[in-house]
Amino acid sequence: MTTRGQSVAIAAAALALVVSAALALIAVHRLSGPAGAQVIEGPYARLLAESVNLGPARSEPVHLTVSLQRNVEPVLLTSWARDRGLSVRWREGDDWATVEGSASAVAAAFGVSVRDYRIRAGVDAGRVFYASPQQPGVPPAARTEVSGVGRILSFTPAQTHRPPLPRDVPGGGLTPAQLLRAYNATPLVREGFTGRGETVLVFGFDGFRQQDMDIYADTFGLPRFTPEVIGGMPERVRGESSMDLQVIHGIVPDAKLVLVNARSTTNNDGGGAFEKLGRLMEAMTDRFPGAVWSFSIGWGCDRLFTAADFAPVRAALAGALRTGTTAFNATGDLAGLECKGGQRWSAPPSPDDVGVDAVASLPEMVAVGGTKLSTDAEGDWLDEQAWYNVPLTQGTAGGASTLFGRPAWQTVGLGSELPDRRLVPDISAVSDPFTGVRIVFEQQQAVGGGTSQAAPILAGLATLMNQKLTAVGAEPLGDLNPLLYRVAKAQKLPAFRDVNFGGNAVDQSGTAGYDMVTGLGTPNVENLVKDILLVRAGA
Repeated sequence: MTTRGQSVAIAAAALALVVSAALALIAVHRLSGPAGAQVIEGPYARLLAESVNLGPARSEPVHLTVSLQRNVEPVLLTSWARDRGLSVRWREGDDWATVEGSASAVAAAFGVSVRDYRIRAGVDAGRVFYASPQQPGVPPAARTEVSGVGRILSFTPAQTHRPPLPRDVPGGGLTPAQLLRAYNATPLVREGFTGRGETVLVFGFDGFRQQDMDIYADTFGLPRFTPEVIGGMPERVRGESSMDLQVIHGIVPDAKLVLVNARSTTNNDGGGAFEKLGRLMEAMTDRFPGAVWSFSIGWGCDRLFTAADFAPVRAALAGALRTGTTAFNATGDLAGLECKGGQRWSAPPSPDDVGVDAVASLPEMVAVGGTKLSTDAEGDWLDEQAWYNVPLTQGTAGGASTLFGRPAWQTVGLGSELPDRRLVPDISAVSDPFTGVRIVFEQQQAVGGGTSQAAPILAGLATLMNQKLTAVGAEPLGDLNPLLYRVAKAQKLPAFRDVNFGGNAVDQSGTAGYDMVTGLGTPNVENLVKDILLVRAGA
């Protein structure tokens, strides 16, 4: 347990890191050139510095995403691009477009250099990608149409938030029944809600073995299940998707589960990961409208990209929310150092490591942090604190996004000292692997952990609440974030258990109300669904 003295030390170190990170963020200098390009510093510059510079890009067409002021055809941008040997792809109704052309044409048009790089080490060793060390600016001729320009980068450092799986866990971890009891979801189960008629999509880079699914179901007296797989079964089976699917099944055993293979978004064949991700989301919305989504994977930290890069994903996610979908994403397990990378993962933390998971920080995404949970033998909640393993610098992530400003709905319990940015997480659940949930992996019982466990927990609980809402003639949760903060402001029943002890590597969760470690806290499900009905009714 973190002592008060340790918490003070954590806070002091956090302040030094955050100040240093802020200085690093503004330490950019301008280059001369027609677009007024800026050199990109921080973790982006580190990525290029730790790769082999192969010279001017030659082998691939180059493209970049631009965000538009309105969702109308960008005629000025198209004309500007055509005069410079480039083309523009735009789809009717989109508020973004893609500029494409040869590396030399893109470099000349935007006044930047575009080069090829080869990754030296790690799982992506040998991969060649193109990138520009500078940030292209908005073309002057298209300023009335274009609001932002993305990176020129064909590499996406995607990763699975692989769950830590300890061999020896006191008590053997939480059973499905104990998990439901801990977050006061058992009353909904007693009413007969088990997820029947609901669908949950798990987006993953990882596969599963059916034998593990069968053993899990048999062990805990649940119906056997075979998840539907979209996009083919990923070759790797490392435990992530197994944990996600089993945790959700333990909460809503009669729900339909679908594993969506998202690996195709990160094959880095010319980049475009976020356009591919947006198209995948659109396809899943068409196929499973109103499903709950769970993500325990990441496409890189916020400081590697610009907001314009995520325009395709935000548009697709907004479309999904309109059908009643709610999307949950793990914030990450690097204790607020989500930009940590490079060749020496064991190196001491640096200001360039501070950051948040980019996709988790989308305002349309419910960002899920992690806790260390304490219950009695029956699973009744006793206490929670932020999950943080100091020696391993492992724990719940959180912080202020560099990509997005503060949404209008994110106002409850926020002190004036917090940045006027999109803050993550929004809500949390158990993540410490020593207080986690039992799963089956490689035909043996284990205990899951990480915020990659917390995200599917919230997805399962949301599915349970959706079935309850449907039964009383109410709309599904849908765009949940505004609801969460409205409930926090006007709750009649205690819907959240405030987690006000503990911290992570860059922040201290020592105050009542919202914090950038565990968000609004963890859910009391029975109270939360009642408060949502009251808030919607204007009570």
